[in-house]
Amino acid sequence: MPHINELFDYVVSIFIVRRDRVLLVHHKRYDEWLPIGGHIELDEDPEQALRREVREECGLRVRLLNPTPDIAHRDVKPLPTPSYMDVHRISRTHGHIAFVYFAVSTSGEVRLHEREHREYRWVPASELGSPDLRLTRSIRFYCRKALEAARRARR
Repeated sequence: MPHINELFDYVVSIFIVRRDRVLLVHHKRYDEWLPIGGHIELDEDPEQALRREVREECGLRVRLLNPTPDIAHRDVKPLPTPSYMDVHRISRTHGHIAFVYFAVSTSGEVRLHEREHREYRWVPASELGSPDLRLTRSIRFYCRKALEAARRARR
């Protein structure tokens, strides 16, 4: 998707866990292992964007682990609270403001978005430091936190 704003775009990232492993996809454009995610389009709120990105990029059925406040009333739609937010550089002149969410997969069959991704892996905590993945510090952090959140949700 082309950039909506010149300096920053809003994006969602969703770290999906299944059987104590977190889903990562190898992004062709960035040549990196990343979570499912993408731009929030002009006609979307963050929840709509994350559900669309999950559908488009992996096709999994997921259950969000993020709480949504029970405050709905006329003209107010509460949104799931992100687990984290960050700003990351895409180029020297452009960045992304990311809303980071955690989920568990209720299905296991990944339908990879082949135009954007080379492959996918379900990665256990023990492999997050693997040199062949070359995960950034922030991606490793979010993966560990997603795995912890999924374990807490099972209790």
